[in-house]
Formats: sequence, C-alpha cells, structure tokens
Amino acid sequence: MGDGAEALDYLRRSGRHGEREEGNPAVILLDLKMPRVDGLEVLRALKTDAALRNVPVVMLTSSREESDLVESYRLGVNAYVVKPVDFSQFVYAVKELGVFWAVINEPPPGTIRRHG
Repeated sequence: MGDGAEALDYLRRSGRHGEREEGNPAVILLDLKMPRVDGLEVLRALKTDAALRNVPVVMLTSSREESDLVESYRLGVNAYVVKPVDFSQFVYAVKELGVFWAVINEPPPGTIRRHG
C-alpha cells in the first residue's frame, strides 16, 4: 500500500479496491509513519469497524517512543515490533511475524488464509 488512506480503502473494499476478493487478511502490518493517514489513525479506524476489529494488527515501526507504544496498545494493537536497522534482520523479522500470524496463530472466522 502506498499510504494509510489506500490501506483503509483496500481493507474496506472501497475506492479502487472495491472489487477485491471478500474476506480479511490473517494479520495487518502497520507502520506508524504512513503518509496521508498515519498508522495510529488506521489502527483507530480498524478497531472501530465491526468487519475489521478482530483482525490482528502488528505495529511494525522504527519508533521507540514510549508514547507511540502506549497509544498503539490503548487503541488495540496486538503487537508492537520495532524494525531492526539491518535489512536482512528486518526481512527475517517480517518472515517470523508472517509465520506466527498466518500459520501458528488461530485466526478469527472470516479470515483469508494464504499459504506458500
């Protein structure tokens, strides 16, 4: 996704994503510093949307600010992960998150599972 507004359109199946396949992702990875609509605003919108509120959300960010961490959990984030600086470590962390949320974790009903 290019920004937070587009992410919300995709998840809500609106705008140019209106024809997207029905169902929710197994997990949503958000960055705090997305353009147009930041990660906290996206999280707030997700957790107040009956169709999306049960989808696990991981805040994947470079911010170590305690206020960002506290606000993310207050709004209902399921995990807060600080991105590793090293790119290979970042790729590894994302793979591990994907394996946990898409394979190991038992998702809520109505979630689309994609393997492979």
